[in-house]
Amino acid sequence: MGWDGVKNGQLLLLAEQDFEVFLTGDKNLRYQQNLATRQIAIVLLPTTHWPTLRQHVATIQTAMGGLQSRQFIEVEFT
Repeated sequence: MGWDGVKNGQLLLLAEQDFEVFLTGDKNLRYQQNLATRQIAIVLLPTTHWPTLRQHVATIQTAMGGLQSRQFIEVEFT
């Protein structure tokens, strides 16, 4: 989408225009951004390592079931 190098605040603004959910591995995002003003739901993943994420797709989908806009959740893998 040409968003390489876009910083978190601007990235969230761009994502809100086209998406309902923002997946991230940035553990500091909730401390660096005022998430209360965001319209998009945010899902914090424990890693961005694709081979690991691929093994936990069902867990991520389950966690996202019923997710509401403006909601922040953290997914954990067991």
